[in-house]
Amino acid sequence: MKGFSKLSPQEKLLLASERFEDPASTAKQFESFQHPDEETQEILSGISENTISNYPLPYNVAPNFLINGKLFMVPMVTEESSVVAAASSAARFWVEKGGFHARVAQNIKNGQLHFLYGGAADKLKAAMPDIESSLRAEAKPVTKNMEQRGGGIRTITLNDRRHLIDGYFQLHVRFDTIDAMGANFINSCLEVFASALGSFFDNTDGFDRNDYEPLMAILSNYNDQCLVEVSVSCDVDALGHAAPQLSAEAFVRRFILALKVAESDIYRATTHNKGIMNGVDAVILATGNDFRAIEAGAHAWAARSGQYRSLSQADVQDNRFSFSLQMPMALGTVGGLTRLHPLAARSLEMLGNPDAKALMMVAGAAGLANNFAAIRSLTTTGIQSGHMRMHLSNIIMQLNTTKEEARYIKKHFAEEKISYQAVAQFLEVIRKRGT
Repeated sequence: MKGFSKLSPQEKLLLASERFEDPASTAKQFESFQHPDEETQEILSGISENTISNYPLPYNVAPNFLINGKLFMVPMVTEESSVVAAASSAARFWVEKGGFHARVAQNIKNGQLHFLYGGAADKLKAAMPDIESSLRAEAKPVTKNMEQRGGGIRTITLNDRRHLIDGYFQLHVRFDTIDAMGANFINSCLEVFASALGSFFDNTDGFDRNDYEPLMAILSNYNDQCLVEVSVSCDVDALGHAAPQLSAEAFVRRFILALKVAESDIYRATTHNKGIMNGVDAVILATGNDFRAIEAGAHAWAARSGQYRSLSQADVQDNRFSFSLQMPMALGTVGGLTRLHPLAARSLEMLGNPDAKALMMVAGAAGLANNFAAIRSLTTTGIQSGHMRMHLSNIIMQLNTTKEEARYIKKHFAEEKISYQAVAQFLEVIRKRGT
């Protein structure tokens, strides 16, 4: 199919709907999810390509997040109700114990120009000071505004990678993009570098442009110098009511053992870190940031030692329990969708219009909160009890119950173990009684 992207939104919708058994009702359903305000829908349609409708997800809030002494209500976009419940529960638990402490030491992002070079490597390395000056000068039109805001190119390093691929070199560039995520800025700079490096070889004695082949100019989502650190701590005695029928000492012992398992076993570590990303991703989505980039960087960071490990750690020293998280997180509060998407802008407003570092700390706190709630459940009551209780409403909707049937089901399963089969069987009993 050629020229699909050039069709009007209505034409795209009708063509897509033809793929279904009932095109007319399908088109009508897709249209029902379009925003009633034409201007808002134009914004949403313009965000992506070939948009025929919207795919709504619940916009939730988690209160009681005390971060560095400041109280937040945190916006979270997720389809999983237990994520919001877990974040809210953990936030309330820790608000009475000093809350979350967070910091961002650096906010440096990475980009690379990958190229092949067939000339003398020693001469290339010796010319790096002149090459760097030339590249910075050529990129000035791109970097000028960012530099005025205090950001820009921080370092340019030549890496010899010929032991991996014949003739392979890379320029590794570190950027400070201040409050922007900076992907477009970084990629624009690197593409200028790719052309400018060729010009340098063309105009410098002793170099031949024919020895140079640019391969790729692209940012990296592994931002090992853009780290957020979040922690909670309290005296062990303060955890006496953290779990039913467990002493504070027993709870802490089991909690730390769970973290040791996540440090040593990849099967557990993967699910452990997914629980962290439940909270992080929900905040990232709510603020119009790129959760896929953060996911990729987080999992790379978890595997930086050569073994995939937990992103969080727990310890006890001098009868003081501490639980912490460290991960890379390149977020932005200007540019991209952060202001373009109406609800992303509202999310930032809800958080007090934070800068990028402050937003990183909020997202990190949400991740640590979800992780704490999950480990507490796993090592005490088990994860399914609370998880399925939060999904009871979803099960009820799937079974197409009436309001009266839903009321009976919720009352019955207030104390009973929940599963789809159990709810379906109870609904059958209710309906038989009614006949």
